This record gives sequence, C-alpha cells and structure tokens, in this order.
Amino acid sequence: MASRLPPWHGRRCCWSPAPASSHPCCPPEAVLGRKPIRRRSGSQTLRVDTVVFDVGNVLIQWNPRHLYRKLFASEAEVEAFLAEICTDAWNLEQDRGRSWAEAVAERIALFPRHEALIRAFSDRWHEMVPGEVPGSAAILEALRDGGVPLYAITNFSAEKYAEARERFPLLRGFRDTVVSAHERMVKPDPAIYRLLLDRNGLEAARCLFVDDSAANVRGAQEVGMRAHHFRDAAGLAAELRALGLPAGAAA
Repeated sequence: MASRLPPWHGRRCCWSPAPASSHPCCPPEAVLGRKPIRRRSGSQTLRVDTVVFDVGNVLIQWNPRHLYRKLFASEAEVEAFLAEICTDAWNLEQDRGRSWAEAVAERIALFPRHEALIRAFSDRWHEMVPGEVPGSAAILEALRDGGVPLYAITNFSAEKYAEARERFPLLRGFRDTVVSAHERMVKPDPAIYRLLLDRNGLEAARCLFVDDSAANVRGAQEVGMRAHHFRDAAGLAAELRALGLPAGAAA
C-alpha cells in the first residue's frame, strides 16, 4: 500500500503564530518551533511536550549531612550514624507513608542512647534542605513561560512535603504532583509513574522525566517515558534545548 503524504507535504510552511490546529499546512512541531522525537516502534512522530520533575536534589537540595556535620565531630561519625541508625531504608519508609512520630519512636526503641540525634532527623529536617538547586528555578520559569505542562513525582513524606511546599514557592506551580507518601508507593515502582500518566491523561512518550537517581530514571523508561539523569541545571538545559523546549538564558 502506498504511503499517504501528510497534508503539509510540498507546501511552504506559513510559520504563523496562531495555534497549530488552525494551520493545516503546518505540523504542530513546525508551528511551535520544536523538534519532534521519532520512535522506532512505529511510523508516528511523537514530540516531547511535557516535563515531569523529581523534587529532592533536582529542584531543592536535600542531604542529611548538612545537619549531622553540625552534631558530630568527624565525618566518619556522620557516615556511621547514617549507615547504621537513621539509614536510607528507614527514611524511605516515611516516603512510603509511615508517620515521623512512628519512625522516630521505632529508632529510639532500638538505639536509646542516640535519642537526641534521632529526634533531630525530624525536628531539624529543615537544616538538611539549605535551598534550591542552583539554576533549576530559572528552568522551571522558562518552561512555564513557554506554556510547557509541568508535573512532579517525588519520594517524600507527607509531613515534610507540606513543609517544603510552604517554604519553596517553586513547588507550587505544577499541574499535578504525585507524592509517594500520599499514594503509599515509591519510585522506581512503575506503578507510581503510571499513576501520574493515568490521572492526567498523559502519553508516556510525550513526557520527559527528570530525576537525580539512575534507578528512578530507569523506572520512568520502563513505562515508556523519555528520561534525563539530572546532575546539574546546565545539563538539563542542554537536554531541553535539544528537544526544542525552552530552558532559560541563564542555565
């Protein structure tokens, strides 16, 4: 069967600023000035036009060492405490929905000599989050100004996410945010990515997911999303520009 040429084939593009739907001579990516992403699985051309962000260490800094370096005399003591007492696995259970009151009580029961240090993890959590990740706010602003739909998926406890959202205005501008504690599931479980997609009627191949965790990046790719392993704002800006998306002048 002969392939059908698109309606704009052979025509000079009008490059009108009007919506793509009103200009049959132009494909949407031509009107928007964005580069399409071509998928090998079929002949259809899909353009990435939606960005989904992680929060911690992509938009805002988070590291418990910022706090515990104030409380221990040596780096070795900090690392031992975080490896043996307030561990990543323990913290992940708060991201999965366990309350901080329950979490702190559980650790104190196991390590009563370290009660004050354990309580500090929750009571002084804000000291683990010194500020925004440099350059990320400018990228968010450029994407919003360009009309790009923005979403977020974050592994975060319910209590601390409410605190972070109050403290950092850049977390309030997403069309939807999937918070792991609210859903009782965490990245990189494919179900948490599908939840965002299904809840918002999004097509995975049109979404760019941004996360600082390689495992979480792979989780997004498993459900068909394009993904960027975040290291700094400059690298993300380069990826966005390669996709024809706005990234801001400063990043």
